[in-house]
Amino acid sequence: MQKKDCFFVGKIVKKYSFKGEVLVKLDTDDPEQFLKMESVFVETNKNLIPFFIEQLSLHKSTLLRIKFEEVDTEADADSLMRKELYLPLDLLPKLSGNKFYYHEIIGYTVVDATFGELGKIKGVNDNTAQHLFEIDRNGTEILIPINDDIIKEVDRVHKKILLEAPEGLIELYL
Repeated sequence: MQKKDCFFVGKIVKKYSFKGEVLVKLDTDDPEQFLKMESVFVETNKNLIPFFIEQLSLHKSTLLRIKFEEVDTEADADSLMRKELYLPLDLLPKLSGNKFYYHEIIGYTVVDATFGELGKIKGVNDNTAQHLFEIDRNGTEILIPINDDIIKEVDRVHKKILLEAPEGLIELYL
């Protein structure tokens, strides 16, 4: 399994017990969706290694407590600290309406209500407090905040996102 075919689940942040259990900080608004996992990929030395889950539960509602098979000691758990967990993309629940996963909208055309076609989404910047569409308009980068008030429609059939950018925002780039 390659990382490009997977989505980020979370990161192992802490040991939980002397029996090798770990706590995972999940990257989700819905932690319950991960309670039925049987296995997960752990990134180790740039490779995704499958780990089978013996037991898991929510811990303080935001962390996932996991006991992996063959991880039975504190030393075993230490070797997993700060490692990232991944699952295959096909396990993501399908979204509808104006909800989307960042990886699925790469290549979508962005159309603004005032300016018309702006360009194609080449990426999403999620390293800032406000996540941004990175739009390529004939070599010029346009950054538009990802915000429910701006996004009017996500058209999966035609691979378009219709939006109403705040007045003056697009002019900054043109």
